[in-house]
Amino acid sequence: MTSSENRIYLASRSPRRRELLKQIGVSFGTLLLREALPRAADMDESVLPDEAPADYVQRIARTKAEVGRGRLAERRLPDLPVLAADTTVVLGPHIFGKPENLAHAEEMLRALSGQTHQVFTAVAMATKNGIVARISRSTVRFRNIREHEIGAYLACGEAHDKAGGYAIQGMAAVFIEEISGSYSGVVGLPLFETAQLLEESGIEIFPHTCNKF
Repeated sequence: MTSSENRIYLASRSPRRRELLKQIGVSFGTLLLREALPRAADMDESVLPDEAPADYVQRIARTKAEVGRGRLAERRLPDLPVLAADTTVVLGPHIFGKPENLAHAEEMLRALSGQTHQVFTAVAMATKNGIVARISRSTVRFRNIREHEIGAYLACGEAHDKAGGYAIQGMAAVFIEEISGSYSGVVGLPLFETAQLLEESGIEIFPHTCNKF
């Protein structure tokens, strides 16, 4: 672990977001992932009337980051930046969050089959100076998914806890005909926008251990 000046807290239990932060050499605390944000899954993530997708994901990401900052104060933890993110899938006027059950995930996959949809991911950084957010928007086109493939995919368990009912980094990659935008954003943490927030907070992106020359 690096010095506290180069650490953050990640307000997410997502293993995908943890791996993406590790990919760019960021040192982060795990307390919020396991204990300090137990109500994250119980947050009211309902879309407000007439709320645009970009506004929605930014609001949820900001809320997660704000809650995380509050937990730091409650537990008297080091006053470090708190990073949070939220992802949603948009098809026409419909916003697809995480499926409530297998039937809901099946409904989402049927709707996405053969269609082009958007993936919005917002990332927010909360510090003592306030909360700043960035947003990533990507376009993803699915090929036509055959009936037996939907059943087989749902049986593998990947659809659980995934916006739109699929994981681009998993077996659902075979459904994707084309993607334009940020792959990491579709996974759940857009690294370009995340790096911007980290650098603004004084967090090094490239660790000294990368210097092999």
